[in-house]
Amino acid sequence: MAKLKGIIKLEGTLDNLTFYKTQDGYLVKTKSGVSKERIQNDPAFARTRENGSEFGSSASSGKLLRIAVRNLMVRAKDNRVSSRVTQVMTKIKNFDATSIRGERNVATGLATIGGNAELKGFNFNNRALLSSILFAPYTIDALTGEITIPNLNPTNDIAIPGGATHVSFTAAYLKIDFDTTINSIEYSPVTNIPIDTTVATQTLTPASAPSGTGNDIYVLLVEFFQEINGVQYPLKNGAYNVLNIVDVA
Repeated sequence: MAKLKGIIKLEGTLDNLTFYKTQDGYLVKTKSGVSKERIQNDPAFARTRENGSEFGSSASSGKLLRIAVRNLMVRAKDNRVSSRVTQVMTKIKNFDATSIRGERNVATGLATIGGNAELKGFNFNNRALLSSILFAPYTIDALTGEITIPNLNPTNDIAIPGGATHVSFTAAYLKIDFDTTINSIEYSPVTNIPIDTTVATQTLTPASAPSGTGNDIYVLLVEFFQEINGVQYPLKNGAYNVLNIVDVA
């Protein structure tokens, strides 16, 4: 793979070269000489088929997670979140030590300590990491999904982006079955507070526990706003907002 430089930007196929546009600019690669039919049927490509099957399964699991938290993710994400989620799901799949090659999956991988640890702490917005924004300790009630931040002092306990006047917190309790793809989610009311030295405990309680089976995933959303003439506006279109998976069970 090479990067295309110059005034003329190409997209498409020319002889054995394929030109295409990505987030990193215009790239060029040689056209594959192996047909799709051969990859699907030739015994020599058995490993390729197995890898492709597992990658597709991991990508589907990643899409399922992104859809489940979509209402929160639209307020806190980076432009590579889809690929980053797929990468995490691929790592989780690798912890599946019971399924045969080609059938290893995220649901089985998440049942392990290692797979569980890969998902815990995931940030949907790589520009704003929870560990770099919120310095106050917090607790999670596994039964209710309630997240409590005791004695929060916004000025001291939060890395405040320039121009921010207010911060909001939202907790979400997600139950997702990566085997059946069934999922449900419950949200806490939004807690919006001014960024000052007022010390108070912030309690974020989802409306109820979500229904269904599968993994319990606890999520925290932190949003920043700038108030002008009594109206709060998202700061930098949400560039500094945090969406983090704080725990997985």
